[in-house]
Order: sequence, then C-alpha cells, then structure tokens
Amino acid sequence: MLRLSRLADYATVLLVQLGRHEGLATATTLSAETGVPEPTVAKLLKGLAADGLVMSHRGARGGYRLGRPLTEISVAAVIESVDGPIAITTCVEGKSCDASSLCVLSGQWDAVNEAIFETLNGISLARMGQGRGMISARAHAPAIAEGNL
Repeated sequence: MLRLSRLADYATVLLVQLGRHEGLATATTLSAETGVPEPTVAKLLKGLAADGLVMSHRGARGGYRLGRPLTEISVAAVIESVDGPIAITTCVEGKSCDASSLCVLSGQWDAVNEAIFETLNGISLARMGQGRGMISARAHAPAIAEGNL
C-alpha cells in the first residue's frame, strides 16, 4: 500500500494553515490551530525553511511565513522536503536492488514512479486547501494510527 508519511501529512497541513495567515505565525500558533504537537511543528518548519518552502524571522515578533505562494508549492515538493525523493521501489531512476539481474521488471517501475510524481507535482497546496475549513491534524490521528490514511 502506498501511504503518505505522517510527517509529510502534517507538513502539508501546516503549510496550508500558514498560507491562511496574512503575517507571521509562530510554531505555537500553528500547533494550536492544527493540533500538531509543537515539537513536531518546530521540527517540520525548520526542515521546510531549509528547502525554502517557508521563511523564518527571528526575534520577539518572529515567526514563519510561506517562502512562496501556495499555488507554487506542490504536494510533491512537500513530500520531498520531508521524506526525500519520491521512489516507490529501490530500483527506480537507474538504481538497482539485490535481485535486479534476475528481475523481469528491472527498470520498468520508472514509468509508474514518474506518473505518481507528475500527479503529485501537479497538485498545489492552494488546491489542497480549497473548499473546506482547515481540518486539524488531530482529525487525521485515528486514521494514521490505524494505517487507513
């Protein structure tokens, strides 16, 4: 089963919520608004800032803002920022596994991986945030715990 990691899910929720702020938002504020634990919010924001998806501002009135508009941030960009490159098997993009010399599908997963990447890359966070009020990450917790995400 293909499954989005909990951290990638949380990062997506945080970025969409951050996009609803006109100014800066603190990790504490985002935690309260989304239900994502504050230490997790801080960890995710640090990584997202390193990849330019958010900008951090230090000081007493500091906080975070988006590094670019939600329309320019894809789901793929969030997943790659949090989890690394999207690869459904170990043998995509020219890499090999222990059985590659015997495998009849060696190199054939690239097309599947590319289709998944292109789909995720074509969905912006603006699109993800349309139509509904922000759902707290706590609403996702039972599904995540049960593996039904």
